[in-house]
Amino acid sequence: MSTTTTPDMDTDALAAKITKQSSIVRQLKKDGAPSEQIGSAVDELKELKTLLASLTIAEDGKDSFDKKAFDDMVIRKMFVIPSFEIHGGVKGLYDLGPPGCALKAAIVDTWRKHFVLTESMLEMDCTNLTPECVLKTSGHVDRFTDLMVKDPETGECFRADKLLEDAIDALLEDKTKIFTNEEREDHLRVQRQADAFSPSELDNLLQNVYQVKAPSGANFSASFPFNLMFKTTIGPEGTSVGFLRPETAQGLFVNFRRLLDYNAQKMPFAAAQIGLGFRNEISPRSGLLRVREFTMAEIEHFVNPDDKAHPSFGNVKDKELVLFGRDDQLGSGKTKTMAIGEAVATKLVNNETLGYFMARTQLFMEKIGMDPARLRFRQHLTTEMAHYACDCWDLEIQSSYGWVECVGHADRACYDLKVHSQATKTAMDATQKLEKPKDVTMAKLKFDRKLLGQAFKADQRVVSRALESLAEDWQDFEPIAKALEETGSTEVDGYTITKEMVTWKKASKKVHEIKFTPSVIEPSFGIGRILYSLLEHSYYQREGDEQRNVMKFNPSVAPNKCAVLPISSGDEVNAVVDAIASDLMYNDLSTKVDKSGAALGRRYARADEIGVPFAITVDFETLENNTVTLRERDSMAQVRMPKNDVSTVIGAMVHGKMSWEKVLGKYPLVQVAEDGEVAKTDSSTKTVVVSTSRGRFSRPAPAK
Repeated sequence: MSTTTTPDMDTDALAAKITKQSSIVRQLKKDGAPSEQIGSAVDELKELKTLLASLTIAEDGKDSFDKKAFDDMVIRKMFVIPSFEIHGGVKGLYDLGPPGCALKAAIVDTWRKHFVLTESMLEMDCTNLTPECVLKTSGHVDRFTDLMVKDPETGECFRADKLLEDAIDALLEDKTKIFTNEEREDHLRVQRQADAFSPSELDNLLQNVYQVKAPSGANFSASFPFNLMFKTTIGPEGTSVGFLRPETAQGLFVNFRRLLDYNAQKMPFAAAQIGLGFRNEISPRSGLLRVREFTMAEIEHFVNPDDKAHPSFGNVKDKELVLFGRDDQLGSGKTKTMAIGEAVATKLVNNETLGYFMARTQLFMEKIGMDPARLRFRQHLTTEMAHYACDCWDLEIQSSYGWVECVGHADRACYDLKVHSQATKTAMDATQKLEKPKDVTMAKLKFDRKLLGQAFKADQRVVSRALESLAEDWQDFEPIAKALEETGSTEVDGYTITKEMVTWKKASKKVHEIKFTPSVIEPSFGIGRILYSLLEHSYYQREGDEQRNVMKFNPSVAPNKCAVLPISSGDEVNAVVDAIASDLMYNDLSTKVDKSGAALGRRYARADEIGVPFAITVDFETLENNTVTLRERDSMAQVRMPKNDVSTVIGAMVHGKMSWEKVLGKYPLVQVAEDGEVAKTDSSTKTVVVSTSRGRFSRPAPAK
């Protein structure tokens, strides 16, 4: 493939070509295509990626986001810090400091109110330890495996296929070696198949062909399977294998029957859980975006697979979302802004329930202060989806790391409940009453209990229930009947049924309710990724002063709602400060008091760095007339108000019941330099709200 760069080349279209080519490569590997064909497709993909990288360099240079200053501030102010730092730290583990912890708590609290309380969801808190049988059933035991090798001297582990790829890169880049085109192509062919080799093949290539040595200089150990789950044993005997859960969902699935009973058998319903997940990532990186321990908030909405309408869909149908469908990913590379109602009506989004949660997720992100211009929903390509999934959309948030998946929305069909039902021989069915009874054709069964008992012993009831379930609908039972008549036996849920064990006849009956295995619509939120993205979206530097960092958190999620600052260190002033802070905290408004001897402007800046939206200053005028100044963080505008109004006004703004503009209209604006010098204004002073590139600010009205 030959590609040329043109000044007006569309990077979106080029990104779409890369997505399409990546899909082709995955499909070729899945189909077991010849290595030459795979190699050609991979080469084309690499060339497209190189071209896109060259085209985006100029755009990256225009990015005004100061990543270094941001990272320094996040650690300095203890939003996020490396775990066990004084001992050298551990990759993939991070601690949240006081402001980070408070921010996370506020995000989780908002999530719980927005979803669990508003939707009347059934919340659970399931154990982190999970028995092996549960995760074997779900597929995690088999799915989370990579081949690893170990340095025998140090015990350090490495992913074997990545070592091979790196070794070939180093070999081909070695200027002291000369390769013919054919030799180079042979090495590249091996590199492209690195993740497809067996353990013995990888060992031979690493040790004998490419002679890859461990950091200690010794030969690597033989390759062995590495599971990304943290394995442990449950109990002192060491015989019961368990894992730290890689997701919270399985606890909800295995409790489905009890949840259904708790909900008085009513369908549909949703269960939710907030908790920790653990994945032993091989190469943790990108800060909070890829870690080994993380908080998840997951919803499992159980619904009739034949009726995925949502009763509240009408409330959100006009909400516009930025959608990046699979056809656009493979075609134009451009997103579309569309009302979710239209997306569901045109089948871009599979069903109402999936669309409903996508819209609700968008509203949640806006509520906590995420920048809507940097949010989009990307649909999974066919090659990305599990075979059982109906439709999947990821909410991606743009940050300095690019577009990052932060919330998954998946229609998982009936897969999860079915596999647990089959593994445990436990019915995971729900019933739904019909508005009008209907006639159905079914099979009336008669069992030979003696033969069933001899063949299946303790499992005879499991077998009879499985047949009775199929017999509820003749269309389901007809293939069983046909097989028994033609061959004399058939398989049902792993059991061999013979013609002598059961007789049947076609019949009709009037039914008042239907039985089904529910489908699951699953929104899954990565709280750590959301928290990090919110930090980036909230960060900016004061115009004209790059040393003044500000976090523009929404008041509802800000770690501290208000700062209380004395103008001096006098006892009378400090007594008022303490009284105001006590009253604010009594009203559940987290407050930061700064009585340090630093200049007032410096203390404002400290509060700005941790995103405190409001600051109360107690000055000498307070002692005269019981008034204080209230400062708004982003505009730096201040008003003078009675001390007794402070808690009521700040509480109203934090809970979204009053805007700053209304405060400006109620109280007089005062001109306060950041050093604390106040120019008094009378109550008749008028203000206006002006818009600039930094936002909407209040200023004194111009004289007429």
